[in-house]
Amino acid sequence: MNITRRNVLLGATAAAAFAPLTSRAQTAEVVIGVIYPLSGASAQIGVDAQKAFETAADLINKNYDFGLPLAKGEGLPGLGGAKIRLVFADHQADPQKGRAEAERLITQEKVCAVIGTYQSSVAVTVSQICERYQIPFLSADNSSPSLHRRGLKFYFRAAPHDEMFSTAMFDFFDAMKKKGTKIETLALFHEDTIFGTDSSNAQLKLAKERGYKVVSDIKYRANSPSLTAEVQQLKAANADVLMPSSYTTDGILLVKTMAELGYKPNAIVAQDAGFSEKALYDAVGDKLEGVISRGSFSLDLAAKRPMVGKINDMFKERSGKDFNDYSSRQFMGLIVMADAINRAKSTDGDKIREALVATDMPGDVTIMPWKRVKFDETGQNNDADPVLLQYVGGKFVTIFPTQAAVAEASWPMK
Repeated sequence: MNITRRNVLLGATAAAAFAPLTSRAQTAEVVIGVIYPLSGASAQIGVDAQKAFETAADLINKNYDFGLPLAKGEGLPGLGGAKIRLVFADHQADPQKGRAEAERLITQEKVCAVIGTYQSSVAVTVSQICERYQIPFLSADNSSPSLHRRGLKFYFRAAPHDEMFSTAMFDFFDAMKKKGTKIETLALFHEDTIFGTDSSNAQLKLAKERGYKVVSDIKYRANSPSLTAEVQQLKAANADVLMPSSYTTDGILLVKTMAELGYKPNAIVAQDAGFSEKALYDAVGDKLEGVISRGSFSLDLAAKRPMVGKINDMFKERSGKDFNDYSSRQFMGLIVMADAINRAKSTDGDKIREALVATDMPGDVTIMPWKRVKFDETGQNNDADPVLLQYVGGKFVTIFPTQAAVAEASWPMK
């Protein structure tokens, strides 16, 4: 076929005629990819995450009277009232599946941003794909500290990471020691993916800096069929505090094995994960009265900020559960991303990235006990203040830091 100047001009005219239509079609809805484990051992996490993201999308797309970004009015005003549409993908807790699903969301579903992923090991591959396509990735609930230190330009995390969480634990230990509690020795127990190993490294470093002795540092295989040998080692070490970094199924097996072998530590201070999950407490909650877990959310905040309770009720209506450390961070992940897309007035990756960089959201317009959401040059929010929660009488109460606490810590565990 001969390409004449006339054909080129005709083509250009046709393209110009279609341009307004496509841009209008694009902004009728804003498509965001959400990637979680929706099948396999962590499926319940994914199911709850879906409900958290749907609750956030509902708040953005409809009109609500809350002091939360984008709650008032319908849709994204910066894009002419465009509605958020979520496309969910299942990574099955497999980093390579995560990589493939992220690619599919970007190339086939045409998402303008991606949010995920629960497992930090999956966040590694998903964020690399997003970087390659220059699509913003928001790490809603991944806590591995190494994630924001890889020089990625399109990676953002509004929530704390495990160095921040572990620092809160050691601040708490120091405060308890000042009150006369004996805390000298620690036992670390962690699974062997990036979550567990990064958590252990942070805790080893802090223990050394603060003068605590780590008498046992046990790394075990994730989804292990037996933890008998490991629990025997923990029992023999008999540390003042057991510090597990385990997902739900491993956490349940750990607690059951401890009961079988008659190992009862003075205190368990957990790196969240399985120890914030309803499934774990349904299975072994009777053996965990007084367990302490770090977190980034506290339902106690509803007393000071009634909006938190009302939004929790909306989530509970969908999921049958209260917000926990994960679902609250997932909810906020979509609010933060949608707020940036709205300010960008665009679904272009670079423009959304610039808007994320410029984010400065005061804590009191979130559902979290954070100072604010503001990203540093690595994409990390350093103002996401962690809390410590203690499981008492079937629910979690905030015990630290003092400004967020509603109860004194009960020590030792029952």
